[in-house]
Amino acid sequence: MMAGRKPEWLTFDCYGTLIQWDEGLLAAVEAILARQGASAVDAATLIHTYDKYEHALEEERPHRNFRTVAGEGLRRAMEELGLAYTASDIEILTGSISRMPPFPEVVDALGALKAQGFRLCIVSNTDDDIIAGNVAQLGGHVDRVITAEQAQAYKPSRQIFEHAHRALGVAKEDIVHICASPHLDLAAARDMGFRCIWIDRGTGRKPLPDYSPEAVFATLDRVPGYFGTLGWA
Repeated sequence: MMAGRKPEWLTFDCYGTLIQWDEGLLAAVEAILARQGASAVDAATLIHTYDKYEHALEEERPHRNFRTVAGEGLRRAMEELGLAYTASDIEILTGSISRMPPFPEVVDALGALKAQGFRLCIVSNTDDDIIAGNVAQLGGHVDRVITAEQAQAYKPSRQIFEHAHRALGVAKEDIVHICASPHLDLAAARDMGFRCIWIDRGTGRKPLPDYSPEAVFATLDRVPGYFGTLGWA
């Protein structure tokens, strides 16, 4: 059960928590492979290889924007798998990200949380121009968006969360973080001392062995009711 006072801000991971990332990435990669006419490589293999390079590139300095990281990660992955990379492939990938829709329950759930008096902020590993298309689909409920581009750092680095904390200008007790990614978000919430709710959407991602969030739900629409039981409604 969540301890402590009602927070002023709820911060959210975007992709995989609010937006259908896995589904959208799969569709984009399938489109890239179809353009290639590549039948020897399946989408899951390309995604796994791309993820390896993307996360490594995000840790390098100096910071590079997500469009650059994604393009280089995709190029390296395709070369490793014997596929011919072209500039149009990265446009398929990054263009598709902006169009990825929210999960079915998300817009109504965000509206319910706003009605309970919370302010809502997204903290995301992306660029401002990419995420704009996703935020436009969230019903006007989001008050603030903080990106890796603004913070010049990617999760799981504490730098992006420290940037968000400074930008919101409140105590840590006035923030509850809501996310679907154990590795990228729960680790930072643990290290920052934020209270946290894990939205476990059944993707197979495992919780951290040394950290338990305050609550775990399968979908975001369970959160407003939970807050009601805490007297926060």
